[in-house]
Amino acid sequence: MRALVILPTYNELANLVPMVEAILDQGPDFNILVVDDGSPDGTGLLADHLKTVYPGRMEVIHRQGKLGLATAYLTGFRYAITQGYDLVFEMDADFSHNPAYLPRFLETMARTGADVVLGSRYIPGGGVENWPWYRKFISRGGSTFARTVLGLPFQDLTGGFKCFRVKVLETLDLDRITANGYGFQIELTFRAWLQGFKVVEMPIVFGNRRHGVSKMSAGIFFEALGLVLRLRAEQLLSGVPLPQGERAEP
Repeated sequence: MRALVILPTYNELANLVPMVEAILDQGPDFNILVVDDGSPDGTGLLADHLKTVYPGRMEVIHRQGKLGLATAYLTGFRYAITQGYDLVFEMDADFSHNPAYLPRFLETMARTGADVVLGSRYIPGGGVENWPWYRKFISRGGSTFARTVLGLPFQDLTGGFKCFRVKVLETLDLDRITANGYGFQIELTFRAWLQGFKVVEMPIVFGNRRHGVSKMSAGIFFEALGLVLRLRAEQLLSGVPLPQGERAEP
């Protein structure tokens, strides 16, 4: 099955070469799409060079200005659909997400029959490395709030290491998704689950980025809280019932 790993980038010059090499080392099934938001440090130019080094394994989309993580992924999703990929990964470009997990996502998907696999920091075997208390609070608090309000049976709803079957993305109305950051991750999972797709969690350990600084902000967290309430209201007004049953364990 052909899998596309989407790497949104903004000033990831120091991380890009080792990240691309590490992903491609996981096997011939994995291709890469870099979506660069006009990085002033030259990340986009380096990505263009790497595309010539790995012909047929890597593509680059350049965008003008810092347009955000969510729209970068949506751009990548649409690219994957038009190019006939079977699977799509969301993944950070800074080594917070270990590329060695990529084959494990495929194994989990094949074994469980899942349509979406969430890399989860908050189930047994998962975790985070060296986070300050406030970042843990924001991440876990956001997941707990979303789980409670939306009825989702998953422990980690704010993580950004995921694998989707392309049929999921073809079914969802991507134009309706307007959230960013944590909210984007919550909305994608909720809409897929509400459509009846099988979603499972797989344990991952979230590491510290190797270079650069985090781009997450408190504003994105508070945006997510409002989004959760809006999604619940939308679901209630639509009359679509919440799926029953617990999540499948990988």
